Parts: sequence; C-alpha cells; structure tokens
Amino acid sequence: MNIEQARFNMIEQQIRPWEVLDPQVLDLLFVVKREDFAPPAYRNLAFADLEIPLGNGQVMLAPKIEAKMLQELGIKKTDKILEIGTGSGYMAALLAARAEHVVTIELRPELAAVAKENLARAGVANVTVEVGDGANGWSQRGPYDAIVVSGSVPVLPDALLKQLRVGGRLAAVVGEAPVMEAQLITCTADGIYNTVNLFETVIPPLDCVAARSSFSL
Repeated sequence: MNIEQARFNMIEQQIRPWEVLDPQVLDLLFVVKREDFAPPAYRNLAFADLEIPLGNGQVMLAPKIEAKMLQELGIKKTDKILEIGTGSGYMAALLAARAEHVVTIELRPELAAVAKENLARAGVANVTVEVGDGANGWSQRGPYDAIVVSGSVPVLPDALLKQLRVGGRLAAVVGEAPVMEAQLITCTADGIYNTVNLFETVIPPLDCVAARSSFSL
C-alpha cells in the first residue's frame, strides 16, 4: 500500500468534498500521520471513510468528521483546549498542532496509555492525557478556548458550556440515533451561547454517557 497516495486520496476524495477547504487544516492532515494512531491491525484502513475500532466499543471517528470539526473550531496558537474522549490520541494531536495546549480526558486507562504512547512517538509535547470521566468537562484545568467532545451526547451538559471562556467554541455531536447533529456552540458573552448546526451524522456515544444511560434503565 502506498501510504502517501492513500493519504492524498483521503484528503481529495473524502475531506474536500465535505467543504473542508481551510489550507491549514488540509496541511495538518498531511503532517499528522493518521496511520500512526490507528491500531496496528487496522493500519491499512487508516485512510478509509469509516470508523476504526479501538476496542471496548470505542472508535476513531471517520476522517472527514474530525477534519470538519477541526476546521469549524478555528483553533488559534494561543488556545487552551479540552478534548473529552481521547481514543487513540489522533484528534488531540491535530488540535495540539494548532493550539498552545490540549487537555484530553479518557475514561478507560488502557486507551489513555495507548494514546500517551502514540502522542509521545509522534513527538507531541503539548498534550496532557488525564484518566477520568469527562462527561461534565474538566473544570480544574478550565476555562477553555475550545472544547471538543469526541463521542455523541443526548444533550449537552450545562457544566460543559460553563467551562468555555467568552469567545470560546465547543464542537459536539448532540442527539440520539438515528438523529444526531454536529453542533458548534460559541460563548458570545457570560452565560450566552450561539449554536450552529453543522451537519447530520451518527457516531457512538461518549463512553461515560453510554455507561450511565444503560445503568439507569
């Protein structure tokens, strides 16, 4: 398999048609090696338009969804970012390339350990991986300029919105299958939020949220 050709095809055939046209985002997809964050057994599928299993029901999201969210967040070099749901560490690496610092929260210690290894191997030094339940954010490190939720949530917790600085942005997929919306929420003033629906999709629920809803039945 020609890895560079596969990467190029992913960007031209999957990412651009989704109106991800920000040159900085497209450049990043060349620089941050997605295949190095995929489990070895799935390395050859790293550029396919699908979710890659990470075990325990967790996945790497499809490339176009990660790229679209990255573009819509408009990350700046001074931004302090929170990611909820580390997975393999790939999204954290993309965010870190644009931001000052990323705090990423992973509920499963074994996944957090893999993500730390992946990030270290990729030479990413401005990401802190924390093990814990990030469903209500990670207020001890806040407030944040941007928050990314890497699994779907039925509704956005208020606690999460309160950890955004004024001017801060939050990207999340909200709703329950079969109807979910990727949303960009901007804190325009203290306690005031503007929501834009970006696209419809269905992605697996955030780990802690899934555990909670099945527990409450």
